[in-house]
Amino acid sequence: VMADLILKVLPTDRRSKEAFAYYRDGMSAQADGEYAEAMENFAEALRLEDDPNDRSWILYNMGLVHSSNGEHQQALDHYEQALTLNARMPQALNNIAVIYHHLGNQAEQQGESDAMDRYYSQAAEYWTRAIRLAPNNYLEAQNWLKTSGRGSVDVLI
Repeated sequence: VMADLILKVLPTDRRSKEAFAYYRDGMSAQADGEYAEAMENFAEALRLEDDPNDRSWILYNMGLVHSSNGEHQQALDHYEQALTLNARMPQALNNIAVIYHHLGNQAEQQGESDAMDRYYSQAAEYWTRAIRLAPNNYLEAQNWLKTSGRGSVDVLI
């Protein structure tokens, strides 16, 4: 209801309002676990939206849906696209790091030490960037960076 009221009074063009409506519907579907519907709405919002910052949030949420579905490469692609439009998005950096850390854990369990090291290094790189943007967040990541020896002094607590 509030979103509809805000949408009506926003001093913006019809196309932007329509993009916001699709984005809002996508967020609602995502919250309900209706991922296919969410992706359809996000795709339409992305088609209509011109503002780079707003586009970055649409792409970020598309990445969340892919992550929820275990589609790691698609999630990474969407998070990277979001970062291209908005480099100051620690949430996307954190989520990329989480995926790489997960892939590192899988490689470790399979005894693939080269892949494990590569994935963990990528996780460390993205968590370091996220922590630089939001130093009071991602405490578990900061702890992992410290205990794994992969963090640099300037980002650790």
